[in-house]
Amino acid sequence: MEDLNFLKEQQVNPELIQGIVEFREQYSVAEEAANRIVKPAIPFYGKDILEMAIAGLLKGQNILLTGAKATGKNILAETLAYVFHRPTYNVSFHVNTGSAELIGTDTFEDNQVKLRRGSIYQCAQYGGFGILDEINMAKNDAVSVLHATLDYRRSIDVPGYHKIDLHPAARFIGTMNYGYAGTKELNEALVSRFLVIDMPPQTAQTLEFIIRTSYPQAKPEAVEQFVGLFLDLQLKADNSEISTKALDLRGLLAALGTIQTGLRPLLAVRMGVTNKTFDIFEKEIVDDVVMTRIPESWTRENVYG
Repeated sequence: MEDLNFLKEQQVNPELIQGIVEFREQYSVAEEAANRIVKPAIPFYGKDILEMAIAGLLKGQNILLTGAKATGKNILAETLAYVFHRPTYNVSFHVNTGSAELIGTDTFEDNQVKLRRGSIYQCAQYGGFGILDEINMAKNDAVSVLHATLDYRRSIDVPGYHKIDLHPAARFIGTMNYGYAGTKELNEALVSRFLVIDMPPQTAQTLEFIIRTSYPQAKPEAVEQFVGLFLDLQLKADNSEISTKALDLRGLLAALGTIQTGLRPLLAVRMGVTNKTFDIFEKEIVDDVVMTRIPESWTRENVYG
């Protein structure tokens, strides 16, 4: 299958790739959920991480991705859902996310009360991959739903309606960052329902792969400078010289996109990276790092030729 070629290119264990093929052959996708199979903009790069995640999912386990900002947690989750050919259901947890958003809520339709199915309900019904984003922001009401959904019972009680059993292909992938406002420690009961993968920080190799995949027209010497810029900022964040606000890989990629339209590289990077921090002293530090890598004289031709 062509959409599994990138796994072969990264020399992922052939037995795991064959396991994905057999999984896809075993579990078809309902027509009404097929539009939720989405190809990620960037495939995840990282052989060991992919092998751990794939092995766990093939054995029916749920996966929790932990780590710092910009380590590719969401990209990995989207990549896994795509290679397993499953519909994706995203749940972004926040302080107001409750059981009604996950399971469903009453709605009035055709002169009668019906259940409007939530994301977790639909994921369970259609055998989707549920991506539970920022799971450590979930409040107790939502966590109680996850406990029953994720454990060996694999079933959900819908109050006032019925109990549904999870489709055998259904899996859940949680993501969490450390230290964000509103986050909390996950309780042991919830963590025990996952296999946990600690995501490593970006390296020069992974960054080059991401940038080249997103912008194959970029000149090698320009890619080297953008990779170096991100690593410089990552080092300063690790040393607590700056916060992680400017350590924004999405912002860096967005900057490369605006350069393609003709914007000067320095201005583009200021929009995508420097201006993500609002502290004037921190912004000066970040801007100094940026200008050592991206000269003010650079134009679009310096990046794309």
